[in-house]
Amino acid sequence: MITTKKTLDLLIQLADGLSTQFGNNCEIVIHDLTRKNLDNSIAYIVNGHVSNRKLGDGASAVVIEALKKNPDSLKDELSYLTKTNDGRILKSSTMYIRDEKSQIQYIFSMNYDITGLLGLDSALQSLISTPADAKDKSPKRITNNVNDILDDLIEQSVELIGKPVALMTKDDKVAAIRFLNEAGAFLITKSGDKVSTYFDISKFTLYNYLDAAK
Repeated sequence: MITTKKTLDLLIQLADGLSTQFGNNCEIVIHDLTRKNLDNSIAYIVNGHVSNRKLGDGASAVVIEALKKNPDSLKDELSYLTKTNDGRILKSSTMYIRDEKSQIQYIFSMNYDITGLLGLDSALQSLISTPADAKDKSPKRITNNVNDILDDLIEQSVELIGKPVALMTKDDKVAAIRFLNEAGAFLITKSGDKVSTYFDISKFTLYNYLDAAK
């Protein structure tokens, strides 16, 4: 049976090999879910300058998703776009590494900075594209810590309701909190305090809304 340490050692070997093969624009990140600590899930990282993250930094959105959802429903996500806090665009892939019981132990992510290449692509597309080619390709944001993830999820919940908090009814807030709960927001430490403050409700009311959202 392969031990957890041997699995991590193998992933580190792959990370070093891939980052050397593809150069400084290729970031490799290994999240350790065996630690069960969202605040420092990054167990190994190469070329962290790509997303401005480092060893010991917190979870990303994919980690929150892995902890929230049924592991059996999670599939590797390959070749999608992400965005750093300073606006650079990355081509990313996420792979879930499981043990013999199919439980997710690690998340192996590759993020390749294609910002410079997109400049060339944009110049070509302006010559060859037509209006029918337009598609929504909004990249996901790569976060440095779990508080950034919570901010993003709260923003998404408000967009889902379609009105500012000051105009939300009780049903609106229940719907927003249902979204946050399903997205795994309350796995984040002290998220209840921040959500309560943002939606101008008490912690007691928050718990009641969570019950109503089930």
